Amino acid sequence: MPLRVVINYQEFADVELEKAVIRAVFPDAEIIESHARDAKAFIEESGAVDAALVQYADVNREVIDAQRACRGYVRNGIGYNNIDAAYAAERGKYVANCPLYCLDEVSNHALALLLALNRKLFTINELLRQGAYHITKVGRVPRLADCTAGLVGMGNIARAFAVKLRPLVRRIVFYDPYVEAHEQCEKVDLETLCAESDYVSLHLPFTPDTRNVIGVAEIARMGPATCIINTGRGGTLDEEALGAALRESRLGGAALDVFADEPLTLDSPLWALPNVILTDHAAWFSEGAVEEMKRTSAGQVVELLRGERPRHAVN
Repeated sequence: MPLRVVINYQEFADVELEKAVIRAVFPDAEIIESHARDAKAFIEESGAVDAALVQYADVNREVIDAQRACRGYVRNGIGYNNIDAAYAAERGKYVANCPLYCLDEVSNHALALLLALNRKLFTINELLRQGAYHITKVGRVPRLADCTAGLVGMGNIARAFAVKLRPLVRRIVFYDPYVEAHEQCEKVDLETLCAESDYVSLHLPFTPDTRNVIGVAEIARMGPATCIINTGRGGTLDEEALGAALRESRLGGAALDVFADEPLTLDSPLWALPNVILTDHAAWFSEGAVEEMKRTSAGQVVELLRGERPRHAVN
């Protein structure tokens, strides 16, 4: 019987590139396309498969038990919290991701958001469009070279961000319990980072340990001009506490690319706040990044079908 692969996707127009990568090695492979997000529909659309490439489908215990022959799951992206990697490991199945494909894009996006907050670009743009621009209406604009930036998490993207940011600011501090040192930055505890940073940038995966890492207590330690940037994962920042602090002028602003619920719900109070920049989980995107992600993920499916450990296995 030919090998069977399911490719689950929601955002792309097609998966022809992934199919080409797989069929270059396994020309007779049967490839099923799935657009499901919930577990039951994903099981129904997939059937019995030898490997799965997943974007947003919920790969929970039910899915893993149902797909007994499946050798592993490759997440088409960096985060893999929609896949129960621990349970997959118990069942002898690999889970892999694409951890390197958009380092430049996301670090550039974080830098762009920080610069936009610092230079008050969206405030100036709105005032100008209203015919109401005057320098006195822009508000406080600190000299960036005098500022401290605090990075919460020091993974691959944060490291790339730090290199780009280093010439622009006076000081970079970071908090990450799993990283001992970084040549561009000074390691501090989270309380110090919150108290001393003019810009706090989150670069964290979403796990039970990182839920609301920046919450009520952490925001209370920040100054009234401090700005928060999140290009990591929603849920690591307490959006309710953030909104309250911004409404009460206890923070200077925020720029968010990720949210606890995506897409951002229409009833979110964040929409009404003028000192918040919102982008729709777009930091990862460029044509080059999409192609790299597709090739990397499909290449790991090939490795699974060969009986090999995927190069970016996480379990």
